[in-house]
Amino acid sequence: MTTNRLWRTLSGFNLSTRKWTQVNPRKARSQVPSNLLSLTSWNIDAFSPRAIARAKLILDHVLHESKPPDIIFLQEVTTAVRASLLQDAGVRGGYLVTDAEDQTAFENVPFATMTLLSRARFAFGSDSTEASEDDEVDGEGDLMIGRVSRMSLPSKYGRDALCVDLIKPAATGTSFRLINVHLDSLGHTLHYRAQQLEILANVLRESGCGGGIIAGDFNAISPEDEGLIDMNQLQDAWTALHGETGVEGATWGVGAKRRDGLGPGRLDKVAILGSKAEAMDVLRPGSIEVPRPGQESIFLPWSDHCGLSCSFTF
Repeated sequence: MTTNRLWRTLSGFNLSTRKWTQVNPRKARSQVPSNLLSLTSWNIDAFSPRAIARAKLILDHVLHESKPPDIIFLQEVTTAVRASLLQDAGVRGGYLVTDAEDQTAFENVPFATMTLLSRARFAFGSDSTEASEDDEVDGEGDLMIGRVSRMSLPSKYGRDALCVDLIKPAATGTSFRLINVHLDSLGHTLHYRAQQLEILANVLRESGCGGGIIAGDFNAISPEDEGLIDMNQLQDAWTALHGETGVEGATWGVGAKRRDGLGPGRLDKVAILGSKAEAMDVLRPGSIEVPRPGQESIFLPWSDHCGLSCSFTF
């Protein structure tokens, strides 16, 4: 099956020129082994009130952990939240961000995905879209950022997959692929989700790719969704580490009574090929005050989804 790829360069923010330009990310190098990576994925909820303030609370919570993650996947990012995120001092100082140069991915859709990569763990080559083992790298443990792409998927809602290739300088011709997803929503789009995951599993098996992870909002809302990861011969990181633990792994509908009768569900997942999950936790959101003119304020969770924290080796 053919795919439509849009290559992008990850960028840093240059305060002197006020433009999004490439900034040398090699100044700070982590001593953590390069085959151990940490990921946080969070659907930040585009539609509830105070979207920008809620996104900032989520981001601050993630960035101010004792050890901020190497990789951040965000889903349901609106154009307004994107602009706020790109101005955030913690993001500018610590991360390389996709879709920093333009809003192409946000056109004609209510929201999109974004991926953030730690400057301390990842480096550019001489050409960040064509990194190879011949690029100059400061230190043997560095991971090079290769190609970054958005892949169009069969979808009712215009969903795509945001892919980033990582290259170990010592591993000639082999990349490890990170795929940030927000699969189609609601029960009646199961056939789209099945197609989407099959395509993405095949992408992890492309020539030159040594595996990777697919993470984000899988919208696994129906019982039939539960078999899709196994069907595509991927490993579900949560069940590999925790088994089938029911509501303990739920990331949506937690502590909320819904009018549609749906209970808590594990809608957000991490699927793995060619790597090993080492640890995984569900991140519960805090709450934010929403003022209402002439009425008492209400308090809403930062998002209707919980986040996921996962570390893995490859």
